[in-house]
Amino acid sequence: MNPYAAVLAVISITLLAVSLSRVNKTKTKADYLVAGRSLPAFVLIFTLLSSWIGSGSLLGGAENAYKHGFAALWQSAGGWAGLILIYFIAPRARKFAQFTIPDLLEARYNQTARVLGVIAILFTYTAITSYQFIGGGDILHLIFPDLITANLSKYIIAGFVIVFTAIAGMSSVAYMDVVIGLLATVSMLASLPVLIHLAGGLSGIHNALPASHFQVLGDLSFAQAMEIFLPTCLLMLGNQSMYQKFFSAKSEKAASQAVVGWFIGAVILETVIVAIAVVGSALFPTGEVHSHPREILAYTGMHGLPLWMGVVLVGAIFAKIISTANNYLFSPATNLVNDVFVRYIARDASNKRILIVSRLMVVLLGLWALYQSLHTESVLKKALYAYTIYSAALTPVILAAFFWKRTTATAAVISIALGTLVTITWDSAFIHAHLPTILTERDAIFPALLTSLFSLVLVSLITPPPSASQLAPFAEG
Repeated sequence: MNPYAAVLAVISITLLAVSLSRVNKTKTKADYLVAGRSLPAFVLIFTLLSSWIGSGSLLGGAENAYKHGFAALWQSAGGWAGLILIYFIAPRARKFAQFTIPDLLEARYNQTARVLGVIAILFTYTAITSYQFIGGGDILHLIFPDLITANLSKYIIAGFVIVFTAIAGMSSVAYMDVVIGLLATVSMLASLPVLIHLAGGLSGIHNALPASHFQVLGDLSFAQAMEIFLPTCLLMLGNQSMYQKFFSAKSEKAASQAVVGWFIGAVILETVIVAIAVVGSALFPTGEVHSHPREILAYTGMHGLPLWMGVVLVGAIFAKIISTANNYLFSPATNLVNDVFVRYIARDASNKRILIVSRLMVVLLGLWALYQSLHTESVLKKALYAYTIYSAALTPVILAAFFWKRTTATAAVISIALGTLVTITWDSAFIHAHLPTILTERDAIFPALLTSLFSLVLVSLITPPPSASQLAPFAEG
């Protein structure tokens, strides 16, 4: 049997077994959406790490590293910077103890903010899920190039992820992430020194690659570095999947402890991912992977490592991608259930009915994400688009909810709406026809974020301040 096929089969069966084992323990809305608010710090660390590091890092970040070297770490560094700030947010988020980010938006602002938040999250998270399908599909296509086409592989991955996610919700996602996080971390740490040796050591890698691959900015300008740093940082700060994990923590202390472990794990794992991609670019500067650089990690595992190490590395990458797809598919489904169905359609719905609708939403959103994956060429570009929507539309108002008492509901609504609008229209023909090239050649993050922040501050200052009841759930202490 193809050893790569065998390890993928073992991983898939294990994932399904864990999900099925949690079904009988998933009886209420809280069980399904936030794992009954029972996750300890150890589980939180790995589920946060697994949900954060997926195809955006394993494909988009690796592609960036293959082309530009260690300057690709600017993308990862945005997340690290965000994590430092998150340490102070985590206990407040757990104290608030709701189900979704739109819960937070309505409690602090109003119903309109909730609805706009749902829209922004649906655009962002289904886009992120879509390129997880691409990443998992790439691995299937690499292993079975003559049997499974690139598009068929996306259908297979989408079907598996939809079924796995729908079965038991947050509970199955969180506990499986512990195993996946450990597998990915150990396999990548073990693979890197072997690959460095095969590439002729550090001197051999330096001689094979341009000097810019080892410089702080590389061949990027400072503006280009910020265009990959800022969206990642701001997505991290406002990431609903992260807040749901904090809402799932068994205590405020567990949430704070998890952030420390998450930061350490993210720095180590994302640096190793970039390093493997850089070494891979030295080992495989031409050929098939040169045309599809997003596949460099899996390709390096299959063609650069001893068989058993390559099998484990490819399996770990596959598992990480599946884990991230689960997290980002599950999260918007909770929005449609908690923020639309329960909030506006069936306020008194039974737990059984909520679980049925929750699973249906997973299926529908999974199909939408699959459709997007079939029409996406660049994972890196799709990732930055998704990050920018969230960064401009939601992160400013989420942070303001915790840290700026003067923020008003009107300002939040306008900020979310304008941030979303600028992001999705920035590359349109209309914008390019009416603005100078020096502006339109820049990524959407700068105009979208500045528009969102400016409107948030200005409108807050010219409208009446929020009431004490709106501020009470977000007070420190």
